[in-house]
Amino acid sequence: MNGWQGLFFWGFLLSFGAVMYLISPRTHDDAGFFRGHDEQGRPPSEWALMMSVFISWIFAKSVTNAANLGAAYGIVGGLAYATYWLSIPVAGLVIYRLRTRQGVSGLVPFLIGKYGRGAALAFSLAILVRLFNEVWSNTAVVGGYYGQAGSAAFIGAALLFTAVVLFYSLKGGLRSSIFTDVVQAVVFLLFLGVVVALVLPAHTPQQLLGQGSFTLGGGVDLLLVALLQVLSYPFHDPVLTDRGFISSAKSMLRAFIVAGVLGFLGILAFSLVGVHARLEGLAAGSNVPAEVARGLGFAGFFAMIAVMISSAASTLDSTFSSLAKSVAHELPLLAGQAPLPRAMRVGALTMIVFALLGNLPMLVGTDILKATTISGTMVIGLAPIFLFSHWVGYSPLSFHLAFWTGMLLGILQAINLIPASWAIGDGSYAILLGTNLYGLALCSTAFFLPLLLARTRLRSYENPA
Repeated sequence: MNGWQGLFFWGFLLSFGAVMYLISPRTHDDAGFFRGHDEQGRPPSEWALMMSVFISWIFAKSVTNAANLGAAYGIVGGLAYATYWLSIPVAGLVIYRLRTRQGVSGLVPFLIGKYGRGAALAFSLAILVRLFNEVWSNTAVVGGYYGQAGSAAFIGAALLFTAVVLFYSLKGGLRSSIFTDVVQAVVFLLFLGVVVALVLPAHTPQQLLGQGSFTLGGGVDLLLVALLQVLSYPFHDPVLTDRGFISSAKSMLRAFIVAGVLGFLGILAFSLVGVHARLEGLAAGSNVPAEVARGLGFAGFFAMIAVMISSAASTLDSTFSSLAKSVAHELPLLAGQAPLPRAMRVGALTMIVFALLGNLPMLVGTDILKATTISGTMVIGLAPIFLFSHWVGYSPLSFHLAFWTGMLLGILQAINLIPASWAIGDGSYAILLGTNLYGLALCSTAFFLPLLLARTRLRSYENPA
């Protein structure tokens, strides 16, 4: 970007932050800052909750990944990545069951009561790592539209974006996040429509939908990975799960189902930008949307930046509010204490600290897709922990056997120590698929192992030889 165009785009970033700050409601109590309630103590409406869940899960890195996969695998890649949005209805159904059948008020209290404080601590640490990743992986995407990775413009835009989101997030916490999410969702959908209208008419529907092959090597391996990971992936994302406890259970469930469907369709639609790049012969890279945007002229590039900034901001402000709640409200529970006094002040300080530390990986450079796939493998042990919790009593060992089995497999996969014999197919995600399929079976077996051992001992006691 040069001259007046560069000034315009930098001005847009500043104006975006100013507008979000002006429209964001100020919160004066914990109910608003941590639970999103208004001044009268009312929870968000079902419509606002649905829009918030929808846009908060449309991460800047996710729309970038969707387009990258569309460029690499055609429509199969887009379908595979969109499948992750089935995580939202899965989370809604599980949280609905926990709330209506067990009276659960949050995932951390549930884990303490069901699996012990050690389990809740391990889970909370995984959440903090997840939230830490969300900071840099979204700011880096925004920075990529202002300059090459590592350049002064790239770093400056990423840090400025962080500052403007932090500024309005401090004003209202979760209430501010949900309120601005509605506006950001409208902005996202509007400019997504502009981008699609500019890109897709260059090709027929048959050309767009005919790209790619439904084979393991053609991206179906990633589709199967996504179907496996939706059983565990949503539970380590407090941006999603925190919203599962702030309104009535039925209203929450409806909002989650609709948000999941909209998210699936939105991601699939954006993946067609990558399919367009594939048809145009553009090389698949780490930021296909940015390459496409540069060929769309001023209006197209502006629309793409608006899509990325709105999606990244909705995720980043939600990340800040979840960090504040985790540190000020949930970590004290692990020590058997009430939420910290002056919890809002502690939450605000937490936001500031993570805004600074969370950008360190962005400054040194890393692969934004790894923030999704590797963490997804590491937490596959959460599937039996939440899906089968009603089948076991108080069982800390069940948690730890399942959770740490998944963590170990995720680490081994990350450092390329999973044996080649585990690969399923010969595609790029063959090892990832095998690790998740066999790993899910191992984690589930490990989860039920204490129950099986207890029943075996009981039979031995009742029927001595």
